[in-house]
Amino acid sequence: MTEIEKTLTLRDGNKMPLVGFGTYLLSDQETMDLTIKTAYEAGYRLFDTAQFYRNEDFLGQSLVNLQIPRDEVFITSKVAEFSQGYDLTIAGVEDSLKRLKSDYIDLMLVHWPIQSEFFDTWRALEKLKQDGKVKSIGVSNYQQIHLQFLATQAKEMPAVNQVERHPYLTNQPLVKYDKQENIVTQAWSPLGRGVVLDNPMIKKIAAHHDKTIAQVILRWQIQQGVAIIPKSKTPERIKENIDIFDFELAEDEMGMIDLLNKNQRTGNEPELVYELGRQY
Repeated sequence: MTEIEKTLTLRDGNKMPLVGFGTYLLSDQETMDLTIKTAYEAGYRLFDTAQFYRNEDFLGQSLVNLQIPRDEVFITSKVAEFSQGYDLTIAGVEDSLKRLKSDYIDLMLVHWPIQSEFFDTWRALEKLKQDGKVKSIGVSNYQQIHLQFLATQAKEMPAVNQVERHPYLTNQPLVKYDKQENIVTQAWSPLGRGVVLDNPMIKKIAAHHDKTIAQVILRWQIQQGVAIIPKSKTPERIKENIDIFDFELAEDEMGMIDLLNKNQRTGNEPELVYELGRQY
């Protein structure tokens, strides 16, 4: 795979790295500095954070501490449920910009769909993009019904839909729908928080390619056009998770992994968050 193929062109023309680095649970400056340094040196250029993670300021400071030029990295953040609504979303993104020590965010997502502020939050993101505060806008944890509902009022549809996806939750109908609508699917928890890492069938495929189970799963994701944001604090794993461009899974291997689907979530059910207005 060439360098160009390691990026995806979003519906608005902006380019996004296919493989990014998740910062969830990185909650102190020293750990953030060490992991971002390792990730950057390994080749990661997309760093994913969120208001809910309460670590945007650590990520912003790491880029300063490590003297990483802002224009060399792609930063994603997300509007938390407590920041949703038109005015709160505008204020929340302004706060995120200060914490990230940047005058723009490459991709801003709505973290979860919530019924009470559904359209106002999106309208705010459209305005923030128009004002240049964010380059691209998208959503996270939206199901097909939420995207169809959003389309009834949105002036611009999401460039990205970040959802839980791994071999035990393949989300194939949603991935297919996103593709039809020119929305990039990005997988959070692309390794299923470890639940799939002892699967014997994937282990056999990994042995055949002289790769790890994690590398096979991540390769399966990107071969289906799904972007990924694996996370780890371990230097070896950080490097391993991006070392997936020197082999290719056969069609039958891809199909066997597809068949592992159990609709097994490790995170919240999006429809319940939509109704409750919060994560649970």
